[in-house]
Amino acid sequence: MKITILDGHAVNPGDLPWDKFSELAEVTVYERTPSELVKNRIGDSDAIFLNKINITEDILSACPNLKYIGVLATGYNVIDLDACRRRNITVTNIPAYSTDSVAQHVFAFILNFTNHVALHNASVQAGDWQRCPDFCYWNAPLSELTGKTLGIFGYGNIGKKVTALARAFGMKVICCTRTPREGMPESVTFEELCRRSDFVSLHAPLTPQTTHIINKESLSLFKPSAYLINTARGGFIVEKDLADALKEGKLAGYAADVLEAEPMTADCPLIGIPNCVITPHIAWAPLETRARLQNIAYENLKAWINGNAFNVVS
Repeated sequence: MKITILDGHAVNPGDLPWDKFSELAEVTVYERTPSELVKNRIGDSDAIFLNKINITEDILSACPNLKYIGVLATGYNVIDLDACRRRNITVTNIPAYSTDSVAQHVFAFILNFTNHVALHNASVQAGDWQRCPDFCYWNAPLSELTGKTLGIFGYGNIGKKVTALARAFGMKVICCTRTPREGMPESVTFEELCRRSDFVSLHAPLTPQTTHIINKESLSLFKPSAYLINTARGGFIVEKDLADALKEGKLAGYAADVLEAEPMTADCPLIGIPNCVITPHIAWAPLETRARLQNIAYENLKAWINGNAFNVVS
Protein backbone atom coordinates (compact mmCIF):
# COMPACT_ATOMS: atom_id res chain seq x y z
CA MET A 1 0.00 0.00 0.00
CA LYS A 2 1.21 3.49 -0.85
CA ILE A 3 0.54 6.51 1.40
CA THR A 4 1.18 10.10 0.33
CA ILE A 5 1.21 13.03 2.76
CA LEU A 6 0.64 16.18 0.71
CA ASP A 7 1.31 19.07 3.10
CA GLY A 8 3.11 17.63 6.10
CA HIS A 9 5.09 20.71 7.11
CA ALA A 10 2.31 22.47 9.04
CA VAL A 11 1.69 19.48 11.29
CA ASN A 12 5.29 18.36 11.40
CA PRO A 13 8.03 20.84 10.49
CA GLY A 14 10.62 18.29 11.60
CA ASP A 15 10.01 17.78 15.31
CA LEU A 16 7.64 14.79 14.98
CA PRO A 17 8.83 11.85 12.83
CA TRP A 18 6.43 10.04 10.52
CA ASP A 19 8.01 6.68 11.39
CA LYS A 20 4.83 5.04 12.71
CA PHE A 21 3.12 5.48 9.35
CA SER A 22 5.99 3.63 7.66
CA GLU A 23 5.10 0.58 9.74
CA LEU A 24 1.82 0.38 7.84
CA ALA A 25 2.83 1.14 4.27
CA GLU A 26 5.26 2.87 1.93
CA VAL A 27 5.11 6.57 2.83
CA THR A 28 6.02 9.65 0.78
CA VAL A 29 5.93 13.00 2.59
CA TYR A 30 5.77 16.35 0.83
CA GLU A 31 6.20 19.47 2.93
CA ARG A 32 3.85 21.40 0.64
CA THR A 33 2.01 20.62 -2.58
CA PRO A 34 0.82 23.28 -5.03
CA SER A 35 -2.57 22.56 -6.57
CA GLU A 36 -1.14 21.83 -10.00
CA LEU A 37 0.95 18.95 -8.61
CA VAL A 38 -1.71 17.19 -6.54
CA LYS A 39 -2.84 14.77 -9.27
CA ASN A 40 0.69 13.82 -10.17
CA ARG A 41 1.71 13.18 -6.57
CA ILE A 42 -1.28 11.07 -5.53
CA GLY A 43 -2.24 9.44 -8.84
CA ASP A 44 -1.15 5.97 -7.75
CA SER A 45 -1.73 6.34 -3.98
CA ASP A 46 -3.99 4.06 -1.97
CA ALA A 47 -4.24 6.50 0.92
CA ILE A 48 -3.47 10.18 1.34
CA PHE A 49 -3.21 12.66 4.20
CA LEU A 50 -3.65 16.40 3.91
CA ASN A 51 -4.51 19.51 5.86
CA LYS A 52 -5.55 22.39 3.58
CA ILE A 53 -5.30 20.83 0.11
CA ASN A 54 -8.57 20.83 -1.86
CA ILE A 55 -9.59 17.38 -3.09
CA THR A 56 -12.13 17.78 -5.88
CA GLU A 57 -14.05 15.56 -8.26
CA ASP A 58 -11.48 16.37 -10.94
CA ILE A 59 -8.59 15.24 -8.74
CA LEU A 60 -10.36 12.06 -7.63
CA SER A 61 -11.05 11.09 -11.23
CA ALA A 62 -7.28 10.89 -11.76
CA CYS A 63 -6.69 8.65 -8.73
CA PRO A 64 -8.18 5.21 -9.47
CA ASN A 65 -6.35 3.48 -6.58
CA LEU A 66 -7.40 5.93 -3.89
CA LYS A 67 -9.40 4.34 -1.08
CA TYR A 68 -8.70 6.50 1.98
CA ILE A 69 -8.30 10.22 2.75
CA GLY A 70 -7.13 11.29 6.19
CA VAL A 71 -7.67 14.96 7.00
CA LEU A 72 -5.01 16.21 9.42
CA ALA A 73 -7.47 18.58 11.05
CA THR A 74 -10.99 18.67 12.46
CA GLY A 75 -12.57 20.55 9.56
CA TYR A 76 -12.99 18.68 6.29
CA ASN A 77 -14.55 21.31 4.05
CA VAL A 78 -11.61 20.94 1.64
CA ILE A 79 -12.89 17.49 0.59
CA ASP A 80 -15.67 16.85 -1.94
CA LEU A 81 -17.46 14.30 0.23
CA ASP A 82 -20.12 13.49 -2.33
CA ALA A 83 -17.47 12.58 -4.88
CA CYS A 84 -15.74 10.41 -2.27
CA ARG A 85 -18.97 8.58 -1.47
CA ARG A 86 -19.57 7.83 -5.14
CA ARG A 87 -16.13 6.20 -5.26
CA ASN A 88 -16.39 4.45 -1.87
CA ILE A 89 -13.43 6.43 -0.55
CA THR A 90 -13.31 6.60 3.26
CA VAL A 91 -12.63 10.06 4.72
CA THR A 92 -11.60 10.56 8.34
CA ASN A 93 -10.79 13.62 10.42
CA ILE A 94 -9.19 14.41 13.80
CA PRO A 95 -11.88 15.58 16.23
CA ALA A 96 -11.26 17.32 19.56
CA TYR A 97 -7.46 17.08 19.48
CA SER A 98 -6.81 20.78 20.13
CA THR A 99 -9.39 21.60 22.80
CA ASP A 100 -6.88 22.35 25.55
CA SER A 101 -4.45 24.32 23.39
CA VAL A 102 -7.13 26.50 21.79
CA ALA A 103 -8.73 27.29 25.15
CA GLN A 104 -5.27 28.17 26.45
CA HIS A 105 -4.79 30.52 23.50
CA VAL A 106 -8.11 32.22 24.24
CA PHE A 107 -6.84 33.13 27.70
CA ALA A 108 -3.46 34.18 26.35
CA PHE A 109 -5.41 36.75 24.34
CA ILE A 110 -7.64 37.75 27.25
CA LEU A 111 -4.69 38.17 29.62
CA ASN A 112 -2.87 40.18 26.98
CA PHE A 113 -5.67 42.73 27.21
CA THR A 114 -5.93 42.73 31.00
CA ASN A 115 -2.24 42.58 31.99
CA HIS A 116 -0.34 43.88 28.95
CA VAL A 117 2.70 41.73 29.76
CA ALA A 118 4.42 42.20 26.37
CA LEU A 119 3.81 45.95 26.44
CA HIS A 120 5.36 46.36 29.87
CA ASN A 121 8.26 44.04 29.14
CA ALA A 122 9.10 46.14 26.08
CA SER A 123 8.97 49.25 28.25
CA VAL A 124 11.25 47.74 30.89
CA GLN A 125 13.72 46.49 28.27
CA ALA A 126 13.77 50.01 26.81
CA GLY A 127 14.97 51.34 30.17
CA ASP A 128 11.75 53.00 31.33
CA TRP A 129 11.84 51.35 34.77
CA GLN A 130 15.39 52.53 35.35
CA ARG A 131 14.25 56.10 34.72
CA CYS A 132 11.06 55.81 36.76
CA PRO A 133 10.90 57.93 39.99
CA ASP A 134 8.56 55.35 41.58
CA PHE A 135 8.93 51.66 42.40
CA CYS A 136 6.26 50.78 39.82
CA TYR A 137 4.35 52.20 36.85
CA TRP A 138 1.94 51.03 34.17
CA ASN A 139 1.55 52.17 30.60
CA ALA A 140 -1.96 50.84 30.07
CA PRO A 141 -4.92 50.19 32.40
CA LEU A 142 -4.75 46.85 34.23
CA SER A 143 -7.89 44.94 35.20
CA GLU A 144 -8.99 41.83 37.06
CA LEU A 145 -11.00 39.07 35.43
CA THR A 146 -12.93 38.25 38.60
CA GLY A 147 -16.48 39.45 38.19
CA LYS A 148 -16.20 40.12 34.45
CA THR A 149 -18.68 38.49 32.06
CA LEU A 150 -17.41 36.18 29.33
CA GLY A 151 -19.84 35.49 26.51
CA ILE A 152 -19.25 32.25 24.63
CA PHE A 153 -20.69 31.89 21.13
CA GLY A 154 -20.91 28.15 20.51
CA TYR A 155 -20.73 25.54 23.25
CA GLY A 156 -18.83 22.56 21.89
CA ASN A 157 -15.72 21.00 23.41
CA ILE A 158 -13.66 24.19 23.24
CA GLY A 159 -16.50 26.35 24.54
CA LYS A 160 -16.83 24.02 27.53
CA LYS A 161 -13.10 24.16 28.26
CA VAL A 162 -13.05 27.96 27.99
CA THR A 163 -16.00 28.05 30.41
CA ALA A 164 -14.06 25.98 32.95
CA LEU A 165 -11.03 28.27 32.71
CA ALA A 166 -13.20 31.38 32.98
CA ARG A 167 -14.86 30.10 36.11
CA ALA A 168 -11.44 29.37 37.62
CA PHE A 169 -10.68 33.08 37.13
CA GLY A 170 -13.94 34.01 38.87
CA MET A 171 -15.68 35.16 35.70
CA LYS A 172 -19.41 34.97 35.02
CA VAL A 173 -20.14 32.99 31.84
CA ILE A 174 -23.08 33.36 29.49
CA CYS A 175 -23.54 31.36 26.32
CA CYS A 176 -25.27 31.48 22.95
CA THR A 177 -25.67 28.11 21.23
CA ARG A 178 -28.06 26.38 18.83
CA THR A 179 -28.39 23.40 21.18
CA PRO A 180 -28.85 24.41 24.84
CA ARG A 181 -28.22 21.51 27.18
CA GLU A 182 -28.32 20.74 30.88
CA GLY A 183 -25.40 22.00 32.92
CA MET A 184 -24.30 24.72 30.49
CA PRO A 185 -23.96 28.40 31.49
CA GLU A 186 -26.85 30.83 31.27
CA SER A 187 -28.24 30.67 27.73
CA VAL A 188 -28.85 33.99 25.97
CA THR A 189 -29.57 35.28 22.50
CA PHE A 190 -26.71 36.43 20.30
CA GLU A 191 -27.81 40.04 20.70
CA GLU A 192 -27.86 39.72 24.50
CA LEU A 193 -24.46 38.06 24.43
CA CYS A 194 -23.04 41.06 22.57
CA ARG A 195 -24.67 43.59 24.89
CA ARG A 196 -23.79 42.01 28.24
CA SER A 197 -20.31 40.60 27.73
CA ASP A 198 -17.01 42.16 28.77
CA PHE A 199 -15.30 39.55 26.59
CA VAL A 200 -16.84 37.53 23.75
CA SER A 201 -15.11 34.36 22.56
CA LEU A 202 -16.23 32.74 19.29
CA HIS A 203 -16.45 28.94 19.13
CA ALA A 204 -19.35 28.10 16.79
CA PRO A 205 -19.05 26.32 13.44
CA LEU A 206 -18.89 28.48 10.32
CA THR A 207 -22.22 28.10 8.53
CA PRO A 208 -24.25 30.31 6.19
CA GLN A 209 -26.01 31.60 9.32
CA THR A 210 -22.80 32.48 11.21
CA THR A 211 -20.77 33.82 8.27
CA HIS A 212 -20.10 37.54 8.81
CA ILE A 213 -22.19 37.52 12.00
CA ILE A 214 -19.74 40.06 13.42
CA ASN A 215 -20.57 43.09 11.33
CA LYS A 216 -21.39 46.77 11.69
CA GLU A 217 -24.83 46.00 13.12
CA SER A 218 -23.74 43.44 15.71
CA LEU A 219 -20.65 45.47 16.66
CA SER A 220 -22.95 48.37 17.55
CA LEU A 221 -24.37 46.21 20.36
CA PHE A 222 -21.03 45.74 22.13
CA LYS A 223 -19.93 47.83 25.10
CA PRO A 224 -17.10 50.19 24.05
CA SER A 225 -15.09 48.53 26.85
CA ALA A 226 -15.63 45.00 25.50
CA TYR A 227 -13.09 42.71 23.82
CA LEU A 228 -13.72 40.16 21.07
CA ILE A 229 -11.68 36.94 20.80
CA ASN A 230 -11.70 34.74 17.68
CA THR A 231 -9.86 31.42 17.63
CA ALA A 232 -12.52 29.71 15.50
CA ARG A 233 -13.01 30.97 11.94
CA GLY A 234 -12.07 34.17 10.18
CA GLY A 235 -15.30 34.02 8.19
CA PHE A 236 -17.31 35.14 11.23
CA ILE A 237 -15.95 38.65 10.78
CA VAL A 238 -16.57 41.48 8.35
CA GLU A 239 -13.01 42.69 8.80
CA LYS A 240 -13.57 46.21 7.45
CA ASP A 241 -16.45 46.76 9.90
CA LEU A 242 -14.33 45.47 12.77
CA ALA A 243 -11.39 47.70 11.82
CA ASP A 244 -13.72 50.71 11.75
CA ALA A 245 -15.17 49.84 15.18
CA LEU A 246 -11.67 49.64 16.69
CA LYS A 247 -10.53 52.88 15.10
CA GLU A 248 -13.68 54.67 16.30
CA GLY A 249 -13.41 53.35 19.87
CA LYS A 250 -16.62 51.32 19.63
CA LEU A 251 -14.75 48.18 20.74
CA ALA A 252 -11.84 48.06 23.18
CA GLY A 253 -9.91 45.30 21.42
CA TYR A 254 -9.92 42.34 19.06
CA ALA A 255 -7.67 39.29 19.18
CA ALA A 256 -7.67 36.64 16.48
CA ASP A 257 -5.78 33.52 15.52
CA VAL A 258 -7.73 33.25 12.27
CA LEU A 259 -8.50 35.49 9.30
CA GLU A 260 -10.93 35.22 6.42
CA ALA A 261 -7.99 34.86 4.00
CA GLU A 262 -5.00 32.82 5.17
CA PRO A 263 -2.14 33.52 4.89
CA MET A 264 -2.88 37.19 5.59
CA THR A 265 -3.14 39.28 2.45
CA ALA A 266 -1.38 42.61 1.99
CA ASP A 267 -4.74 44.41 1.88
CA CYS A 268 -6.19 42.87 5.05
CA PRO A 269 -8.22 45.65 6.76
CA LEU A 270 -6.86 44.68 10.19
CA ILE A 271 -3.20 45.47 9.50
CA GLY A 272 -1.98 48.28 11.72
CA ILE A 273 -5.28 48.73 13.55
CA PRO A 274 -4.94 49.83 17.20
CA ASN A 275 -5.80 47.28 19.90
CA CYS A 276 -5.89 44.49 17.34
CA VAL A 277 -3.79 41.42 18.16
CA ILE A 278 -3.30 38.72 15.51
CA THR A 279 -1.40 35.44 15.68
CA PRO A 280 -0.77 33.27 12.58
CA HIS A 281 -3.22 30.39 13.19
CA ILE A 282 -1.11 28.80 15.94
CA ALA A 283 -3.64 27.97 18.67
CA TRP A 284 -3.54 24.32 17.53
CA ALA A 285 0.24 24.17 17.17
CA PRO A 286 1.86 23.28 20.54
CA LEU A 287 4.11 20.23 20.22
CA GLU A 288 1.88 18.12 22.45
CA THR A 289 -1.20 19.03 20.42
CA ARG A 290 0.40 18.19 17.10
CA ALA A 291 1.74 14.91 18.50
CA ARG A 292 -1.80 14.05 19.59
CA LEU A 293 -3.12 14.89 16.12
CA GLN A 294 -0.48 12.78 14.42
CA ASN A 295 -1.16 9.83 16.71
CA ILE A 296 -4.92 10.00 16.08
CA ALA A 297 -4.24 10.14 12.33
CA TYR A 298 -2.12 7.00 12.65
CA GLU A 299 -4.79 5.20 14.69
CA ASN A 300 -7.46 6.26 12.17
CA LEU A 301 -5.47 4.72 9.32
CA LYS A 302 -4.62 1.57 11.28
CA ALA A 303 -8.27 1.04 12.21
CA TRP A 304 -9.33 1.49 8.58
CA ILE A 305 -6.74 -1.05 7.40
CA ASN A 306 -8.08 -3.49 10.01
CA GLY A 307 -11.64 -3.00 8.79
CA ASN A 308 -13.03 -1.07 11.78
CA ALA A 309 -12.61 2.56 10.76
CA PHE A 310 -13.57 5.35 13.16
CA ASN A 311 -13.65 9.15 13.05
CA VAL A 312 -15.26 8.64 9.65
CA VAL A 313 -16.92 11.67 8.05
CA SER A 314 -17.71 9.97 4.75
